[in-house]
Amino acid sequence: MGFGVLLFAFALLGAPLFLVISGTALASFMSVGRPAADVTGEISKLVQMDTLITIPLFTFAGYLLAESGAPRRLVAVSRAVFGCIPGGMALVTLITCAFFTTFTGASGITIVALGGLLLPVLLKEGYGRNFSLGLVTTSGSRGLVFPPSLPVIIYGYVAAVDITRLYVAGIIPGLIDLGVIAVIAVYFGVKSGVPRTPFEPKEAWRALLVALPEVLLPVWLIVFILTGTLKVPEAAAMAALYVLLIEIFVYRDVHPIRDLPRITKESMVLCGAILVIVGAALGLTNFLVDRQIPQAIVGFISSTIESKWLFLLALNLFLLVVGCLLDIFSAIVIVVPLIVPLAAKFGIHPMHLAIIFLINLELGYNTPPVGMNLFIASFRFRQPIVRLYRAAVPFVLANLIALLVITYFPVVTTFTVPQGQATIKGGMVEQPTPGATPQKGAAPPAKKRPPILDGICEGDPKDPDCQGDDIDDELDDLDDDKKKPAPAPPTTQKATP
Repeated sequence: MGFGVLLFAFALLGAPLFLVISGTALASFMSVGRPAADVTGEISKLVQMDTLITIPLFTFAGYLLAESGAPRRLVAVSRAVFGCIPGGMALVTLITCAFFTTFTGASGITIVALGGLLLPVLLKEGYGRNFSLGLVTTSGSRGLVFPPSLPVIIYGYVAAVDITRLYVAGIIPGLIDLGVIAVIAVYFGVKSGVPRTPFEPKEAWRALLVALPEVLLPVWLIVFILTGTLKVPEAAAMAALYVLLIEIFVYRDVHPIRDLPRITKESMVLCGAILVIVGAALGLTNFLVDRQIPQAIVGFISSTIESKWLFLLALNLFLLVVGCLLDIFSAIVIVVPLIVPLAAKFGIHPMHLAIIFLINLELGYNTPPVGMNLFIASFRFRQPIVRLYRAAVPFVLANLIALLVITYFPVVTTFTVPQGQATIKGGMVEQPTPGATPQKGAAPPAKKRPPILDGICEGDPKDPDCQGDDIDDELDDLDDDKKKPAPAPPTTQKATP
């Protein structure tokens, strides 16, 4: 009890999140007499995660783009194309921020890196200060469900959901989430009387040619991933190499000696922070699963809530609170194993649950009073936090409407997923059968070890030790013959005269 109070005090004093989470896991295991080594019982799974390499690669590509002249070139293209639309510059801000967040997976980086470029342009165009602050602040978390978003990769690993199909399932909900903000942008553009830039084909074509290598990056990346031409780790390697080459040798915005080491260091610091947070969260999740907390929650909810729609409402409220208090990576690792059995009990599709989860956490970043992006923007733009609250409210309300549409119309998520092809083997949790009622107090099923060549035939037809060839059979027969006792010589009886 005293240790828990101490951890809470550390959290209030601003201790790093991974220390609070790992300390909670350590205290929990020690309270039930388990050794401290059990905290790391699940961390080894990170090394076995075949998509682990995507995290540093996509983060590195995102940092290279943010540190180069890519933001200015992409803004110029978007402005030339969308400038003739009411609220054109606001749409440019929305699209540009979503583009960068998909690569870094960290909305705070988007606010810090692009806020200084986009906010002055919005104010110069004639948009109101509160509207501009709210747009830049909340746009930092857009794009978390689009390829190649890192939270999607982490979620797919934890929940044993197919990552490529999850990317496909998130396209329409992601566009709905962006669409409601685009409507607000157009409305404020008309209301504020912001002058529109006439569309000039030659100017638009010139801006597009200048930024063509960077504009094509998300296009070929999404096509290759969604068509299965490249697996996600392969696409991450291609994206990192592609961005490195064009920024150093084509645009020459990044100096290979003066800039590249610094950018690499900063991107790997973020990557390391993500992995440390995920590792600490794995330790706490290991305790929750070990003590059968998910089964207890399922039993409680089953006896309290019977309506699927009421459960979805309660789930959204819970996830909004989680999104305000935790970063998205630790929230995925800690919370997903708890809600997957609940969703299965109410017959919620695994892909639908994934999108609800990610959209909620995306919104939680911007929700007053403790949304993380609000404090980052307050620091970045040197504005009182109360002003950021007022600026973010219209965008939060709009996204709540989008969230309700995504939640209560699951077809916008699941229509692209073939029946029975949402989940994969592996991950931290086994996907239960939708609608199945778990037995109270039942232990989670043990995972079956894949067959390996260890000299022991376990009766599995796929076990290589059970698949001998003719030579092995002959040797086995020879060994059996040697072990059998030699037959007794025949007894000869003398003939009776």
